[in-house]
Amino acid sequence: MNIDIGISKQHREEIAQGLSALLADTYTLYLKTHNFHWNVTGPMFQTLHLMFETQYTELALAVDVIAERIRSLGFPAPGTYKQYAALSSIKEEEGIPKAQDMIRLLVEGQEAVVRTARSLYPAAEACADEATADLLTQRIQLHEKTAWMLRSLLE
Repeated sequence: MNIDIGISKQHREEIAQGLSALLADTYTLYLKTHNFHWNVTGPMFQTLHLMFETQYTELALAVDVIAERIRSLGFPAPGTYKQYAALSSIKEEEGIPKAQDMIRLLVEGQEAVVRTARSLYPAAEACADEATADLLTQRIQLHEKTAWMLRSLLE
């Protein structure tokens, strides 16, 4: 069935492709954060274990919102590890880093998601896609705040 929401197919496809990269970054950061939650050790164990749980829970909810926006635009959402690995700007870690390195790596991951989300604004603004712009604003605010909180642990 034809989709007529006031955004051309070309613009919807461009936005969906960008959102697919955002979804891949978000899911990859989710996996990394969950991995670190399970494997963190050291004097900050309790604090980091709980903080990481809060963060991966929020990321798990976010992937659904992003994927549903892609579907609303009329395109399939990527959903495999292979697709996420190809689309994501966040790389997996080899081995288990020390707690301080986990924090630093999660800051880098949060900032990567912000950059990906911010890069989509021009496409959303070009076709007055307020729904996507709103989603991007919410994601940027949350990831910038989370990065700040994580950075604070390193000072």
